[in-house]
Amino acid sequence: MRHTRPQLGRKRAVVVGAVGVAAMVVTAVAALATAGSDDGQAIVCPSPVGALSAVPDAARTEVARELANLDKQLKEANERLARSEGEGGPNFVDNAILGPLASKRTAALDRIAIAIGRVDGQRPAGLADFAECALGEAGEAGETVEVTTAPADPAAGGQAIECPSPVGALAEVPAAAEDEVARELANLDKQLAEANERLVDTEGQGGPNFVDNAILGPLASKRTAALNRIETAIGRVAEKPEGLERFAECSVG
Repeated sequence: MRHTRPQLGRKRAVVVGAVGVAAMVVTAVAALATAGSDDGQAIVCPSPVGALSAVPDAARTEVARELANLDKQLKEANERLARSEGEGGPNFVDNAILGPLASKRTAALDRIAIAIGRVDGQRPAGLADFAECALGEAGEAGETVEVTTAPADPAAGGQAIECPSPVGALAEVPAAAEDEVARELANLDKQLAEANERLVDTEGQGGPNFVDNAILGPLASKRTAALNRIETAIGRVAEKPEGLERFAECSVG
């Protein structure tokens, strides 16, 4: 039996702060479905990570725990989907799996908002939008959050360096590599913050190629090295991801 629900949005662009959640938690980003029914369907959920632009240090442990809970809930829902293939009527998946999953996700998302609000004095808005999941194809991301990072205070004229994030390409990071990968993701954020500071400090200097040669070029080299270290860290304990270097090039936007 093939159940259908409206497809979730495929992509959503998000701009996050210079040191973002990407460095804090790796495995909860893409919300990829890793198991599903025999007919190739799986439950896919949107990830709230891109909406968390800056998590206070005092809330990071709790937020990371709840993001891990979201992954656990999705995995359990897909296991239930596989076990219950052919059961119930046309609304079985909605009522027995997707409905309860949405309730669990709402509770976890509320706890994330509370944890941040307790420290920051203001809860992030709109996290409840990430509670609803749907059926898609196995291995499909419910919503691929393409994260680009920008500084809190861009240069005059509204320009800032923006870089693509490799996080969405890291579907699953082995536990033995998580610390090293998180450290290199934090390095990427740090490199971008420093480049944007240089962009501000050198505004009006040099010729038309100054930014490319003095800022974007060196930044791409640093990012390539960090991305290579991520590949090496994962490849040491699992299959090495290929092609992360495509996330090295940044631009001024």
